[in-house]
Amino acid sequence: MNFSWLSDYLPLLVWGAGQTIALLVISVALGFPLAIGVALMRLSRFRGLRGLANGYCTFLRGTPLLVQLWLFYYGIGSLLPMVPGLRGSFLWPVLSEGFFFAAVAFTLNYAAYEAEVLRGAPLAVPKGEIEAARAFGMPPGKVLRRVWLPRAIRTALPTIAGGVVLQLKATPLAFSVTVMDLYAVAYKIRQDTLLVYEPLIVVTVFFVLVAVLIAQVFRRIEAQIPIRR
Repeated sequence: MNFSWLSDYLPLLVWGAGQTIALLVISVALGFPLAIGVALMRLSRFRGLRGLANGYCTFLRGTPLLVQLWLFYYGIGSLLPMVPGLRGSFLWPVLSEGFFFAAVAFTLNYAAYEAEVLRGAPLAVPKGEIEAARAFGMPPGKVLRRVWLPRAIRTALPTIAGGVVLQLKATPLAFSVTVMDLYAVAYKIRQDTLLVYEPLIVVTVFFVLVAVLIAQVFRRIEAQIPIRR
């Protein structure tokens, strides 16, 4: 094993790790609230809302993430330059980068999967707790905020933690749309040094450490989060 290249590529590895973490944080932070909204739509009494949410989840869960990523980057991304005035706007430096399309694709995909988890979790909340809250005179919105949703999220926390780890493992796909994430850095190192295994070992160790950290964070949250009543 030859790791003599490590010091020379350390700044680039740190940058790639930062891009990987940024993609994970953005997609989870934006995707989870969206997942809650989609899950509530799927539980709605209105057929139109249910149909819209079901279609969203079916499409995004039924197609490969790589295909979705390419549809955004090579499809929508190729149309954006045709929008009048967009190239000269302050948004163009963001919209012209692959990182933006990767973040959007990962967020929408993550929301679709977590919406399915969150759709089932409220159904597991004991009906007695909901009825007790209503008996105390809580309006439907307050029952949702203070009883139903917190209990459902707490119940689903182990599955949510697994979803975040899966999202972490999906981030190397961003390499295919020119994002310089950690896997892309490893690929560059392989091209420069002709070493195959050593860069991949570094990437593997990083992903394992982050996955362990995620699991520990969620275990602490699960142990400490109170159930509001």
